[in-house]
Amino acid sequence: MSRTRVLRGLWTAPLALFALLVQSLATAGTVYAVPAERQAAAAALYVAPGVAPGGNGTAEQPFATIDQAQQPAHRLSVDSDVVVYLAGGTYRLSKPLTFGSGDSGQNGHTITYQAVSGQQPVVSGAQQMSGWQVHDQRGKIGSVHVGTGVNTRQLYVNGEEAPRAAIQVPRSGFTFTRTGLTVTDSSFDYLAGLSHQTHMEVESLNSFTDRYAPVQSISGTTITMQQPAWNNNSWGYDTINAPFAGGTMYLENNYAFLKQAGQWYLDSSTGDLYYRAQPGQNPNSLDIELPRLQSLLGISGSYGSPATGLAFTGIRFTGTSWLGPSGSDGYADQQSGAHITGACAMPANWLSTCKSGCPQFEAARNHWAQMPAAVQVSAATGITFSGNTFSELGQAGLGMGNDGVATASGTGLGAGGVTITGNTFTDIAGSGIQVGGIQPDAHHPGNPQMTDQNIVISDNRVSEVGTDYRETAGILSTYVTNVTITHNQCDHLPYDGLDIGWGWGINDPGGSQDYVNRGTYNYQPVYSTPTTLKNNTVSHNLVFDTKKAMFDGGSIYSLSASPGSVISDNYMYGNNHTTALYLDEGSRYLNVVQDAGNWALTNAGANNHTDDSTFSGNVLVSGSNWPQGAQQVIQQAGVRASGGGEGFPTGYHQLVIGSDSLCLDVHGNSGAVGAAIDRWTCNGQSNQQFEFRPVSGGYGQLAAQNSGHVVAVSGGSTAAGTPDIVQQAPDGTAGSLWLPVRQSDGSYSFQNENGGLCLDLYGGDSNLGQQLDQWPCKNTVGNNQDFTPR
Repeated sequence: MSRTRVLRGLWTAPLALFALLVQSLATAGTVYAVPAERQAAAAALYVAPGVAPGGNGTAEQPFATIDQAQQPAHRLSVDSDVVVYLAGGTYRLSKPLTFGSGDSGQNGHTITYQAVSGQQPVVSGAQQMSGWQVHDQRGKIGSVHVGTGVNTRQLYVNGEEAPRAAIQVPRSGFTFTRTGLTVTDSSFDYLAGLSHQTHMEVESLNSFTDRYAPVQSISGTTITMQQPAWNNNSWGYDTINAPFAGGTMYLENNYAFLKQAGQWYLDSSTGDLYYRAQPGQNPNSLDIELPRLQSLLGISGSYGSPATGLAFTGIRFTGTSWLGPSGSDGYADQQSGAHITGACAMPANWLSTCKSGCPQFEAARNHWAQMPAAVQVSAATGITFSGNTFSELGQAGLGMGNDGVATASGTGLGAGGVTITGNTFTDIAGSGIQVGGIQPDAHHPGNPQMTDQNIVISDNRVSEVGTDYRETAGILSTYVTNVTITHNQCDHLPYDGLDIGWGWGINDPGGSQDYVNRGTYNYQPVYSTPTTLKNNTVSHNLVFDTKKAMFDGGSIYSLSASPGSVISDNYMYGNNHTTALYLDEGSRYLNVVQDAGNWALTNAGANNHTDDSTFSGNVLVSGSNWPQGAQQVIQQAGVRASGGGEGFPTGYHQLVIGSDSLCLDVHGNSGAVGAAIDRWTCNGQSNQQFEFRPVSGGYGQLAAQNSGHVVAVSGGSTAAGTPDIVQQAPDGTAGSLWLPVRQSDGSYSFQNENGGLCLDLYGGDSNLGQQLDQWPCKNTVGNNQDFTPR
């Protein structure tokens, strides 16, 4: 019988229709940054992709690009709020959008860039690839010329990241040297004969780091690595040559490694892209997106004149690739996206003496760089992101107040009064949300206006991020004052769900004797004043299925002193038998509560000040016999839906059926009324993307992205056990209204308002294409009425 701790108490429409769509839908059913009561008074501008240039921003003659609306919106904001309505379709950028103080709202007014209701504007930094030719018929490899000088670390196929060409290799087949690797396994002797050796990389997936180092050359059995990447990846902690636990190793990014269906390789020297198709696939029938930009949107003013009064809602941000790790620095990962760049002064015998830290390594800490985000905000106040989707991005998704080195503007930190709510983050190479900096100005700012403060992160869904840099958390908040992280769902993650704090206690008042012993303070002061990390709240979050790749860390993980902070009422489970709540070095002043299997760990030692945390009201439970207080935490944790719906996450999602891991699907990708709703292999296409749209009393409609129609019982029938679930026009009849009921594992059943029965896989059938029916509700997990949004 399992025994679990419960901690209580702290616990696309043609242009001719565009104006009509705006007039009829501008106030219906989406998340607004401008409150509904202020919509009528707001000035309006309109943008639509693909229209002829020369528009004036009216509904009849919309602008063709988003940046054309920036200055007109700024001028209008002198007198009122402004809404810039974005029509559905793809806005392909040739350079990132930038917003400074001269693009801000004026006189306290807000400029909102907002999707036309029922449409999906997509801001993309990618190029859609077409014109594929057969390159290798036997290997089912296609090719297309993209142009010399093009580079990317990611490729997205039908809305999902495709893996780079790579092979897993045994660490025992190599020895580690000061300059690289020596091949000791003769089965890898062929490596010396490969072309484009400088494209190749070694990746090592370790205990809490995920490191990449590029190859310089291969001669015989000697692999010489590029510098400074090799040096920087080979000293410190959990290194490429001495990982703490195992260290799975890969060779990547060479045509010779293109062995598995779904993999790709870009020969940047010739400009040819190769893709090994799945059986039966024709690349010309796929949506293959090649990222061309490293960021999409930057909001940054100055500390004296910050960008302000900007909001973005209902937009999908997609199609980037961060190229930093492709250079000679590689990715000398330290933890949670922090990495070393540039050459460091190292002792002569570093290979043997610095495998687990050394005094000279401590000199690098204050110069660690942060991973940049696709959408960047710094030196800015009064910024809102609501109801957006961040997906298919090659670094962190949304970065708030990160260090200057992580921003295109070069001005870091200084994010205040920011709201991040109701967004979806998925298929992202790094963290979904990354708040705060890690360098000295983050924790002891030279200018108070640098302080990151008053940030709300609520009701966001962060799922399946950290796809490439697997040591990154779903949400990371470092040195921030008064951040509230509440009612978020973080799931299906390689590492942690929520990471709070930074610094291992090094920068707290009085420092840490542990780091005195390591020699850290030979390179920085011992601070006598507190850091900016304080008064933070982490509550009512749902965190599950974490640690899918890494070992060290926690479902919720904290670092350093955080006075006035509370972690409470979070529901955590499914952490792959690792720690749920992890208070690492210097964690102090936290009232803590959680519910999970391996429930808490304080990494306390005599010298590291991991103390002054309270675990109160703990109850040991057998199995899942939850007391009332625990049931309340479980029911309240996670994303809340606007208008009800048991916290069902916003945006479009696949709905994975618990009994067989197939997906809810509009049969044949049909746009016709009456088309069957069936089950099919999950493929991420738009006929498998459904959005819950609240109506009233918790009930709402399940809208299919491909058609705009909604899931309904045919004819409003109340009969059980008849395959009669179809798509129909969204007319609001009871047969098309469903109540999502969340289960304990974060999945949902859907109860129909008309008959009170639940959406059901007819007879638990195992056939692809089986139409769904309705059946008496079971309200248990893992069955044919159980749907998990992904």
